[in-house]
Amino acid sequence: MVIEWRAANGNYHRLPQFASDLVQRNVDVIVADGTTATQAAKHATSTIPIVMVHVADPLGSGLIASLAHPGANLTGFSLMTSELGVKRLQLLREAIPSLTRVAVMWNPDTPFHPKLINESIASSLSMELSFVSARTPEQFGPAFSTVSREHAKALYVIDDGFFFNHRTTLLKLSSKARLPVIDGAREFADEGALMSYGENLVDSARRSARHVDKILKGAKPGDLPIEQPTKFELVVNLKTAKALGITIPESILLRADEVIR
Repeated sequence: MVIEWRAANGNYHRLPQFASDLVQRNVDVIVADGTTATQAAKHATSTIPIVMVHVADPLGSGLIASLAHPGANLTGFSLMTSELGVKRLQLLREAIPSLTRVAVMWNPDTPFHPKLINESIASSLSMELSFVSARTPEQFGPAFSTVSREHAKALYVIDDGFFFNHRTTLLKLSSKARLPVIDGAREFADEGALMSYGENLVDSARRSARHVDKILKGAKPGDLPIEQPTKFELVVNLKTAKALGITIPESILLRADEVIR
């Protein structure tokens, strides 16, 4: 088996060329990581099987016909980002009971992002949201200036490959602004975010390999239902909490899969 790797590292304009190159190489299966990569792969081929991984909303993004019968040459996994976004806001509120205003950072190059946070849910938590965007590292500074002007007291970073690749810069800026951060990837909590809550990405990668195996053995991707996450991780960084003067409730610590002390 030969594996052809292509990594855009958050530079989404490179994805169409990567997808076209893989199609020209006549690969047997394309594994696409994220919604934007899956869109590029789908645009490049209607015949080569595509297994999507870490896709926020495959149905809402128009990638598939239905979760049970995705159709065409596409199958894979959904991140359940809408549902998990609500859970992250709830965790922030539980960790900081006085919290009333949260900034949500999203990437305009992933246009489905604003749909993933239901403001009515935030209202039910007596919480106001302000949205800030960034598509390049140079836009982080202005984004944090906007967060400051909006008087937000916490930052929710929506899952995105670009933010993941530049998380060190993001977390340094959030630390300077004394903003607690929550994200879906545990690497954020490992490196200084207050908390992370999301799918176990290693588990989903292993499950995607099983889909590739089925396809190579003759299964049609369009007949394989879209699967949801089965393992989730809550990671709490007590070092960050202490630095910010936040006391994490015992109710959260007892549920945490890992507590960084």
